[in-house]
Amino acid sequence: MNKLLGNKYFLLAGRIVLAFVFIFAAISKAADPEGFAKAISNYKLFPIFLTNIFAIILPWIELVSGILLLFGIYVKENSVIISGMLFVFIIAISISLARGLDIDCGCFGTVEGAKVGIQKILENIGLLILGLILIKFDSKFLSLSRQD
Repeated sequence: MNKLLGNKYFLLAGRIVLAFVFIFAAISKAADPEGFAKAISNYKLFPIFLTNIFAIILPWIELVSGILLLFGIYVKENSVIISGMLFVFIIAISISLARGLDIDCGCFGTVEGAKVGIQKILENIGLLILGLILIKFDSKFLSLSRQD
C-alpha cells in the first residue's frame, strides 16, 4: 500500500486535484465575499465580526495554498494548511447537519449551491485523506521547489 501511495505519479495527481479544488473554491469565494459571508453566517457558529474576517481572509489562504501546492512548493506545509481547513469544514458541516440546518455549504462560495449533508462530509473526508497522504509522502515530482 505504501508503494502505491508513495508513487510519484499518484502524489502528483493528488497534488493537482487538491490544488485545483482549493483554487477554484478560493476564486469563487473571493469574487463574492458578501455572499460567502452569508454562507458562513448560516452555520450560526461564529459571531458576525469573525464571519466577515473569515469571508475576507479564508479565500486568500485557500488560493495561495492551492497555487503553491499546484507548483509543488512547500507541499507538506501547504497540505497541512489545507488538511486543517478540511478538518474544520468537516466539523462545521457535521454540526450543521446534526442541528438539522438546511443550508448551502458555501464550499465554492455562491457558485455551486450544494447543501450540507453526508455527501459533502464524505467529499471533504476524501480530500482530507489526500492531504494527509501528501503530508506523509510529500510530492517533489514536477515541482518548482528545490529538490533535496
